[in-house]
Amino acid sequence: MNNDLLFDFNVDKAAKTVYITREFNASQFLVWDAFTKAELLDQWGAPAPMRAKTKYMNFEVGGRRFYAMISPDGQERWAVQEFTSITPKTNFKMYNAFADKDENRELPGSEWDYNFSEQNGITKVHIIIFNESFERLEKLLEGFKIGFTMTLKNLEELLVTLS
Repeated sequence: MNNDLLFDFNVDKAAKTVYITREFNASQFLVWDAFTKAELLDQWGAPAPMRAKTKYMNFEVGGRRFYAMISPDGQERWAVQEFTSITPKTNFKMYNAFADKDENRELPGSEWDYNFSEQNGITKVHIIIFNESFERLEKLLEGFKIGFTMTLKNLEELLVTLS
């Protein structure tokens, strides 16, 4: 395993944008699948001890993923992701918003832009997250960085088992 993989997390508060770059020791196709297939997302998409559960996912432009992160005591935090652009294996964009269990969105949300590239067996994922609200960005930022870092570690471990 390559322990020198890049992980970069930067915030531009003035632009209400988070920039994340993460490398994985796996093929671009496998990493793409891990980000775009519900059965794989549910295996890594929540920081322990929480778990992710996708109610449904239709990965196509205009399609949605409706999922929850579930705590050990059964509390659910739902979110809706609407896919706005897909270029297979290299890029997809989505709009993300928290929601209630009936899929009623809690606005404002955020726009996510994922880019995938591979060089010498290392896949690099660039993620740009634009928040509609500075207040939302400020409110979520600390917990988000810790939680997202944990989920990417989960993904790294899952990719080892899938390779």
